[in-house]
Amino acid sequence: MTLQRHWQVYETFRLRFEATANTVAQEENDHRLHGLSVSKRQFERWYGGAVKTRPYPDQCRVLEAMFGVSVDLLLAPAPAASLPAPAAEPPLVVLPPRPVPVLLPTEQAAALPAGGPFSSESRLDAGTTELERQVAMAARRALRFSALAEGSSIGPETLGQIHDEVRRLTVAYPKLALPTLLGDLVEVQDLTFRLLEHGRVKPLQARDLYLLAGITSGMLAKASHDLGNPSAAMMQARTAFVCADNADHHAMRAWVRSLQSLISYWAGRPSEAADYATLGQSAAGNVRGTTSVWLACLSARAHALLGDGEATRTAIQQAEEARTAVEPDDLDAFGGIMTFPVPRQLYYVAEATVHLGEDPALGESQSEAAVAAYRSATEDEWAFGDEAGAQTDLALARIARGEIEGAIEAVQPVLDLPIEQRNFGITSSAQRVHDALQAEGRRSRGAAAAGLREEIEAFTATPTSVLVR
Repeated sequence: MTLQRHWQVYETFRLRFEATANTVAQEENDHRLHGLSVSKRQFERWYGGAVKTRPYPDQCRVLEAMFGVSVDLLLAPAPAASLPAPAAEPPLVVLPPRPVPVLLPTEQAAALPAGGPFSSESRLDAGTTELERQVAMAARRALRFSALAEGSSIGPETLGQIHDEVRRLTVAYPKLALPTLLGDLVEVQDLTFRLLEHGRVKPLQARDLYLLAGITSGMLAKASHDLGNPSAAMMQARTAFVCADNADHHAMRAWVRSLQSLISYWAGRPSEAADYATLGQSAAGNVRGTTSVWLACLSARAHALLGDGEATRTAIQQAEEARTAVEPDDLDAFGGIMTFPVPRQLYYVAEATVHLGEDPALGESQSEAAVAAYRSATEDEWAFGDEAGAQTDLALARIARGEIEGAIEAVQPVLDLPIEQRNFGITSSAQRVHDALQAEGRRSRGAAAAGLREEIEAFTATPTSVLVR
């Protein structure tokens, strides 16, 4: 059927797969399918018939919507002899362009301006017309003009536009691949810095603008981390903290300390990660937003890597207590990366338990709960990176229990992620699975374990950072 539809070229198949995923997501109101893609390696396995396990359920739904037949029939071995074509193949449905996120090939994505107030939608999809692109570029120019046209002082229109753009980016960050957002993040940071450096800003406006600059710098710190550059990440984070100080915003100070703890954790510095979490808890004071939960969870993960079981369990308990006392604040109102929802808490707790290693069965059950929470999460709660982290933790827990086949099932959806979504945290998590298989020795010397190690090596060899160098 792929040949009959002329989808045998990977990029063509991928665009059709993504468009179908977005269509199904919209029709079935299932946000998890937004932006779902397929890696080249996975496409080649399907196309070449080298399918050892059934595709992940969400992939099955998209494939069945694309071809109009069951996945079992679609991926079944071809018959030995040629058979006459069926009398009537299910008709090819030509999907209309839809205003939903679609991951474009890198060269196309780089050539198009990405959403926000710069376009009528959050992303330009594969069916965007030339007129729509012109409108998007005109809107981008309009924001800069309005910021300059208001003269020596910043007016409410400019401040409102920047606020809306920052909020769009905070919501989009956990859901969309970094290459689609990085340009907008850099541009908004540059605009806020220029206004703070050269504009005449009233005190109340300055506080708001410093907060927006801090949030944007924080997202660029996360972006630097996602590209595997902890040095640049810390530099951006320190700038974000300076902005939080100038805004005199206690919750933002605590949020930046959380971010610094995260950067240190993934850079392999758990003691530093624990120290930043402690600093954040000190800075939080009377903060009751979800950042207080994040700080406790970060502390739990850091102490788990340090092998401190008592501190890990204490931090997990603190996270539960903080959750019961949460009163959403103005950072939570931004949504997305600025808030810490329950599924993410479950993921962090599971990761702390798995890495502590005291109770593999508990780690497995907590990881299963985290994976289930992301599969049923609301659109505001879902994040592809954290879902992938929960899946790799489940794989680690199963390896610790000697369940190699179960580990393969858990981590396979992660290995099917396209390059655009292979950020540093995800590839590091996958590498942990590889390392755990190596450490298991005799129990992981079978063909299945060897095949998984090879897949992980191929996966980690092509991270997101190769797209933005």
